[in-house]
Amino acid sequence: MDDRREILELLLSNAREDTTDLARQTGLDEETVEECIESLETDGVVRGYQAIVDWSRLDEEHVQAEIELNVELDRETGYDDISQRIAKFPQVASLRLISGDYDFAVSVEGDSMHDVSRFVAEQIAPIPEVTQTVTHFVMETYKERGVSFGEKDDDDRLSISP
Repeated sequence: MDDRREILELLLSNAREDTTDLARQTGLDEETVEECIESLETDGVVRGYQAIVDWSRLDEEHVQAEIELNVELDRETGYDDISQRIAKFPQVASLRLISGDYDFAVSVEGDSMHDVSRFVAEQIAPIPEVTQTVTHFVMETYKERGVSFGEKDDDDRLSISP
C-alpha cells in the first residue's frame, strides 16, 4: 500500500488523528505525513472532514430523507447539468447518479417533515428534466459511514455457557 493510500485509510477511520499519531502508525516522518495530507487535499481526494452525528441524541427535531429522482435528458442537458442545479441547495446532503430503477439518489435534511416535503415540492420537482420524485423519510439510523449507532456495551468479556 502506498503512503497516500495508507494515510487515507487511517483518516477514514478517524479524521481527528494528528500528524504525530499518523506518522507513528505508518512509520513515516511527520513531514511526509503532512505532505501526503496536503497532496490528498490539493488533488481533491480529501474533500473535507465532518463529524458523524447521531441526531436522535439531541433535543431538537432533525429530519433526513432519501429522494429517488427520475429525469429525462435532452440534447442540451446532461446528468452533470442537473446535478449542479440540485447540489447547490443547502438541504442536499448528498447526491449520487446511480444505476437501477431511478437516476439520482438525493439525501436531504431539514428541521421537519414539512420542510423536507416543501423543499422537494418547490425546489426539486419543478426542475424541467425531473419526471418523478419518491421521498423516503429516514425513521431510524443504525449505522452511518461505518459507525454503528447502537448502544455501546462496555463489557468486553465473552459470555461462556456450560
